[in-house]
Amino acid sequence: MKPDASEDQPKPGLRERKQGRVRATVIAEAMHLFSAQGYDQTTVDEIADAARISRRTLFRMFATKGDIVLAWTRGMTQSLSDALAACTLDMHPADAMMHAFTALVPQIAENRKDTYAFVFLIEKTPSLQTVSFQKYAKWEDCLAEGLAKRMTDRKSRRAAARLMARGGIAIFRTALDEWIRLKGRPALVPLLQKTYELQSALWPTSAGHEPVITM
Repeated sequence: MKPDASEDQPKPGLRERKQGRVRATVIAEAMHLFSAQGYDQTTVDEIADAARISRRTLFRMFATKGDIVLAWTRGMTQSLSDALAACTLDMHPADAMMHAFTALVPQIAENRKDTYAFVFLIEKTPSLQTVSFQKYAKWEDCLAEGLAKRMTDRKSRRAAARLMARGGIAIFRTALDEWIRLKGRPALVPLLQKTYELQSALWPTSAGHEPVITM
């Protein structure tokens, strides 16, 4: 999901649209290969063959396999940012953030099996730990920026938004850990909602009131 382009921005030409489709195909095919046979076990040649492009063309788009995964995570970051922005301003910031997380889940993959495979790949592949950390850092930034716009206490809203973003990511990661422990058997969204409720029970003021910080 991407925001609509403004009228003064030039529309991509035929060549750019074709390149975009090829790039999307490479990312999709690579993610399926990585999740099916392992990130380290998948070769660049296999990705190129699956995407029906040459090895040279692939390297013009992505210098490494890790760059392909990073490109996929950037798409997830954009989807998360868009979902938060789509929430009405009368929603409590914490509820808007959790709505964004639940809206993100269907964007990961087309079905639960692939969603679990992609999640397991990103969260549990040692070679991709740096990519995972970068993904969550980007999520924190985009959430903090979006949440700050919803905070009414202008004096402390940036600190409060940053804290809420980090807490939300902790909830999301905890839900993923539990989902992986359960081998993807339950639906992820209800599990995410239960994890949010657990956090709210542990820190009741964070669920019912917007934080006010004196700094």
